[in-house]
Amino acid sequence: MISQLISLYTLVIFARIILSWFPITSSGPLAQISRVLFQVTEPVLGPARRIIPNIGPLDISPIVVVFGLGFVQRMLASAGL
Repeated sequence: MISQLISLYTLVIFARIILSWFPITSSGPLAQISRVLFQVTEPVLGPARRIIPNIGPLDISPIVVVFGLGFVQRMLASAGL
C-alpha cells in the first residue's frame, strides 16, 4: 500500500513538472489542476528546493525528490512492506 502511494505521489510530481512547461492563467482550464498539484507537492518540494541549488534556470529539486522516493520505495520493498 505504501509503495503504491509513493508511486502515485511520483506521478503527481511528474504532472506538476509537465504542467510547469505551459503558461497557465489564473482562470484557464488547467488553473485548478495546477493549484491542486502545487498544494499536494509543495510540502515536499519546497524544503527540497531550499536545500538543493538551481542549476542555472533549472530547478532540479523534483528530480532529486523522485529519486529519493524511488530509493525509499525500494527500501520498503526489500523490507517486505
